[in-house]
Amino acid sequence: MRCLLIVFITLLCCSPVLATETDPCIECHRQKTPAAVLQWQQSAHVGAGVGCADCHGSDHERLLSKEDMVDAAVCGKCHQDEFAEHTGSRHGMGLHAGWGCTRNLAGRDPAECRFCHEEGSTLPVSKVQCARFLKQSSEMGALGCNRCHQVENNCASCHSNHLTDARISEDPKICAKCHMGPDHPQWEMWETSLHGTLYYSAGPEVGPSCQNCHMSSGTHDVSIGLTSPPSMKPYPQEQQLQQRQAMIAICSQCHAPEFANRELSAADIIRQQSLDIIKQAVDVVQDINDRNLLDPKPSDRPAHPLRGHELVTDGQMLYEDYSHLERLLFKMKKYSLAKTVKGAYHQNPAYTHWYGNAELKMDLVDIRSEASRLKQGAGESSVDGKGANKPSIDDALKILKKKFERGAISQQEYDSAKKVLMQKYLESSE
Repeated sequence: MRCLLIVFITLLCCSPVLATETDPCIECHRQKTPAAVLQWQQSAHVGAGVGCADCHGSDHERLLSKEDMVDAAVCGKCHQDEFAEHTGSRHGMGLHAGWGCTRNLAGRDPAECRFCHEEGSTLPVSKVQCARFLKQSSEMGALGCNRCHQVENNCASCHSNHLTDARISEDPKICAKCHMGPDHPQWEMWETSLHGTLYYSAGPEVGPSCQNCHMSSGTHDVSIGLTSPPSMKPYPQEQQLQQRQAMIAICSQCHAPEFANRELSAADIIRQQSLDIIKQAVDVVQDINDRNLLDPKPSDRPAHPLRGHELVTDGQMLYEDYSHLERLLFKMKKYSLAKTVKGAYHQNPAYTHWYGNAELKMDLVDIRSEASRLKQGAGESSVDGKGANKPSIDDALKILKKKFERGAISQQEYDSAKKVLMQKYLESSE
């Protein structure tokens, strides 16, 4: 009887309800942050004996100065496998894909250094920087940029701060916070696809969610099955094949492998066709820049935070302090391309065609039309070659040289084109 009483008392003292009373943080935080305390008490952490200081530390000065933050590495001390999977995935480079060094920004938050540097080190964890973030106000950078990109360092982005209920992270709505909008509307594509319709009408047993396809079997590696980064440029062939087989294995849980392979291969072709359209647009913009016809010119506008006064048309392209022609290209690359390609992979015909491909092609029409207008305004030939003068031989040679110097043509192509220009000049001078 005495032994049973000892066991009962031991269990009673170790019960989650009473265990919370022994945490020195509780008494104060019941007054200051009652919801956080309640959520923690309802979590699995209480039963596992994980108290406030285990995650937050006990140095209040460092906590208030944001020196001690509950980042992903803190969670990784216990959740080692999940942390390793997350770190190796595209979520694991969220900050480095959308961040830039803030050391030269006014009003910067020194705590931001920890995103890219180990404590006490000046060496960056990653060399990737984001020009768009550097152009934002501190407020926009914090809310409009980092609130999504902090997924790299913040498990609470998907799991919430103190609750551990799996229903939160398993709900596809948790993905919508970031994966929506004009530049990556995966949420809207999924929700209005047959997959999303089945999920909401017939339940998760019939309709797959974001997690079913991108976090299959509970993995935290959200990159499994992806064959290209956000730029849409395909991974190397060997990596593509490996990832494609992984995605087909996921799709084959519901579909025949042949069907999955056929649908994904069709999306591959659409991706390449879309990239070809983008290349045509980039060539037009670069040609106009070679002719010094952009308004304002790169040299006449505020410097790009990473590249100075050069023309930028790649992933570091801005959406401010540039010409109307570049604004059209930005929309084309950042919005229309994403809707076309991601729409194809997410089985959404409306996004693939009308929101994506149609806009992509109409964007190219607008870019060509604007380029023609700029040439005509400068007294150069229009697209049909009517009603205007051609550049002088000196200007034509300069334009050709710029094209060669930026790698648009090879040495052989440059020499051949230069020879043709000189021959036409000599013939016209006779």
